[in-house]
Amino acid sequence: MDLVSIRRAIAAERRELADLLDTLTAEQWDAPSLCAGWRVREVAAHMSMGFRYPLPAVLWELAKARGGLHRMTDRLARKDAATASTGELAAFLRDHADHPWKPPVGGIEAALGHDVIHGLDITAALGIDRRVPEERLRVLLGTVSPKSLKFFGADLDGVRLRADDLDWSYGTGAELAGAAQDLLLVAYGRRLPPGRLHGEPRARFVVA
Repeated sequence: MDLVSIRRAIAAERRELADLLDTLTAEQWDAPSLCAGWRVREVAAHMSMGFRYPLPAVLWELAKARGGLHRMTDRLARKDAATASTGELAAFLRDHADHPWKPPVGGIEAALGHDVIHGLDITAALGIDRRVPEERLRVLLGTVSPKSLKFFGADLDGVRLRADDLDWSYGTGAELAGAAQDLLLVAYGRRLPPGRLHGEPRARFVVA
C-alpha cells in the first residue's frame, strides 16, 4: 500500500471502530480489554488522545508525569474515560477519521498499527469476531522485526509465528499458529484469550 492508501485505511479503520463502539452495551464498555489494567472505555479514550491534545498540552502532561510516557497516557486515558460519555468516545474517532496524527516513532504505518491493535484489544477481549481487512494486516505484518518486538515487549525467543489464514510467518523455533490478526497481537506484546492460538508454546501467550 502506498501512503495515500494507508491514510485511507486509517480513516476507514477509525470509522469502522466508531460504528462498532456505538453498538456496545454498558457491560461491554466496562469489560477488561487486552491492555492490562484498562477497560474498553480506557482503550477507546486513549485511541483519540492524539487528536484531542495539542502538542503543548501533551508536553505539559508529560512533564507532570515526570517524563513517564506510560504514566501520562494511563492517567489521561482514565481521566477521559471517566469524563466522556460512550457516545463521545466513539465520536472522537469518527470525527477525526482523517486526522494526520502519527505516534512519535514508526511513521504512518505505526498510526495504522495504533488503531488496528487497539481495536483488536477491544474486540478480541469481548469475543467479537471482527476481521481486519487483509491489506491492513499485511502492512503491519511487514513491520514486525526484532526492533518492533523489543519495543512492544514481545518475547518470541524460540517461537515461529505462522498464520493459518494467509501466507505469513515470522521467526524460528516451535510453531505458534493462529489467525494473522491474533499473531499480530502477539507481536505487539499482547496475551490472548484461550482457544485462539495453537501450538506447543501457546500457553506463554494466553491470558492467565
